[in-house]
Parts: sequence; C-alpha cells; structure tokens
Amino acid sequence: MRRAALNLAAVGVLAVSVFPVYWMVITAFKPTVDILTETPAFWPVRPTLDHFATAVRAAGFWTFWRNSLAVTLGAVLLALVVALPAAFAVARLRWPARRGFILMVFVAQTAPWSALLVPVYIIARDADMLDRLPTLTLVYFVTTLPFTIVTLRGFIAAVPPELEEAALMDGCGRAEAFRRVVLPLLAPGLMSTSLFGFITAWNEFAFANALMIKDQGDRTLPIWLSGFANVFGTDWGATMAAATLFMLPVLLVFLVLQRRVSSGMIAGAVKG
Repeated sequence: MRRAALNLAAVGVLAVSVFPVYWMVITAFKPTVDILTETPAFWPVRPTLDHFATAVRAAGFWTFWRNSLAVTLGAVLLALVVALPAAFAVARLRWPARRGFILMVFVAQTAPWSALLVPVYIIARDADMLDRLPTLTLVYFVTTLPFTIVTLRGFIAAVPPELEEAALMDGCGRAEAFRRVVLPLLAPGLMSTSLFGFITAWNEFAFANALMIKDQGDRTLPIWLSGFANVFGTDWGATMAAATLFMLPVLLVFLVLQRRVSSGMIAGAVKG
C-alpha cells in the first residue's frame, strides 16, 4: 500500500508538471477558432501548422534564435574550459587556500540572480558593454561557473586516484595522465553540467532584458517571445507555436546527452 501511494503521488506530480507543456503544444496545433472556444478540446481535432508558419515568419525570429544559440553555446564552452582545471585542482591537489576557495564557490552558487542584476548592469554600463552579445555570454558564463566547478569536482573525486598513479608509473606526465585517463571517464559530468548550463542560459530572461535595452537586433529569443503580440492582441496559437519551437533545442540536447549522463561509467574501472 505504501508503494502504491508513493507511485500514485509520483504520477500526480508528473501530471501537474507536464500538463502545462502538453496544453502549450496542443494549442500550437489547434486552429484559432478552436483555441478561443468556451469548451476547448484536450487534443487538436483539426490540427494545423499555420501557427508555426506564422511564428517562423515573424520579424526577428531567426535573428534572435541565432543570438540565443551563440550566447548559450559560448557560455557553456567557457564554463567547461575554466571549470575543468579548477575542479581538478580542488579535487586532487592540496594547497593553502583550497578550503577558502571551495567556500567562495559555494557562496557564489547560492547567491540569488536577482541580487546580481543591478551590480552587473552598473558594471556593464560603466564599461560601455551594454547591448553586446559577448557581455551576455560573459554574464551567463559567470553565473553557471560555480555550479560547473562543484559538479565536476564530485565527478573527478569519484575517479580512483590509482588510475592516474598507474599512468604516471607508465611514463605519463600529470597533464597527459589527466587527458588520457581521467578526462574520458568524466563524460557523464561534462554532459550533465553542459545540459544544466545550456538550459540555464537558453531560458534566462532578466539579464537579457536588462542588458539589451537599445539594439533590438542583439536580443535573445526569450525577449522576443515575451513581446510576441500584434495590434489586435496576442495571437495565442502563434505564441504557443513559438514557445514550442523555443523548447525544441533544449529537448534535443537532452535527448542527445541523456544516454551519457550516467555516473556508472567508472564503475569497475579498477576491477581486476
């Protein structure tokens, strides 16, 4: 009975979480007359792709799509490049300021984004870095870096040190042992942190709205989606279609990476 109750509760939580996404997707496929009816159906009776055509033909859609993709990929790659050696130093090496560094990383991780919005805006304004995509990339990189360091530190600590010692005994240097032995075993950590960074940067709205205030061509897709309306009011079908298209890259990245996001890859690495 306890197991059945837990399963029932899990199904309820899943239904509550998935239903808004389901309603968004089916609304994108419904004709406008079916969307505005008083008794909307729970599935598209007469499915149409007209709303998707309206969304992709809207002014700025592909420009903002390209901006979001460039900013997101840049932030994720920068975070991985910087966090990997930092996490290795924290997990493997012993140095005087190590505990203080770890504490500062955790403090930075727990800081609310909303509290950083005003200081980041002032710094960007004084440095003449407003309305520039590299600025947004740098902000996303800084905000995702603490989580990336903490996560990769755990994965590196889980790799048995005997593997590196064996490589060192075979004549490899510290860097070569890390590249040939440790790095391949970090694939689950790299994939999971990349997925988190991608979702965080792709969906971020507040910093993009605050730092891109003049040049409309350098805004990202969440900003474009928030203002998707016409002079006659919001086109709900096209808005839901645009939101569905906005969700697709994250879904595709998850489907590609989810097979590798498994910490069991290093199980039995030293067996025998």
